[in-house]
Amino acid sequence: MKILIACEESQEVCKAFRLKGHEAYSCDILDCSGGHPEWHIKGDVLPLLKQKWDMILAFPPCTHLAGSGARYFEEKRKDGRHRQGIEFFCKFLECDCDKVVIENPVGIISGNYIKQYFPDIAEKYNLPLKPTQTIHPWNFGDNYSKKTCLWIKGLPPLKPEITEQPELEWFDYVNWTTQKTSEMVL
Repeated sequence: MKILIACEESQEVCKAFRLKGHEAYSCDILDCSGGHPEWHIKGDVLPLLKQKWDMILAFPPCTHLAGSGARYFEEKRKDGRHRQGIEFFCKFLECDCDKVVIENPVGIISGNYIKQYFPDIAEKYNLPLKPTQTIHPWNFGDNYSKKTCLWIKGLPPLKPEITEQPELEWFDYVNWTTQKTSEMVL
């Protein structure tokens, strides 16, 4: 299959599909860090959505969509970042491709926030839109918990390898700035 992996500079997903024999390309506004620039399209992904793809996997930035940034919502509404982030996400919802998966953390796409503050966008894209599936890294053997939403079109949901949450190893949060500052003092 010819596959576009949108908003991916690491090329991890791209390389996995290449190993399975697919013609996969990563696309991001950043240079790739995955070691295969020949499989990377550096630039705006939106014009690529007009091309014919067998499958599109999208990882749109969650910076202006994730619920974890709620304390900045008013500021983002005022300066246009929310509108821009929502519109970008929705371009993947409406792209002309039979198989699409969009990944994002829990955020404003599935709740009533957009309907309340951006009724024009809610009407245009039929929002809110609940995710097709939610997963955690531990479902697939990683020792982490992070609820992640998937909006899936034309593909079956992922089949988790692990269905009951294991005991997870916890790490203390370390403030990188504070840590670096204290190391510089030493």
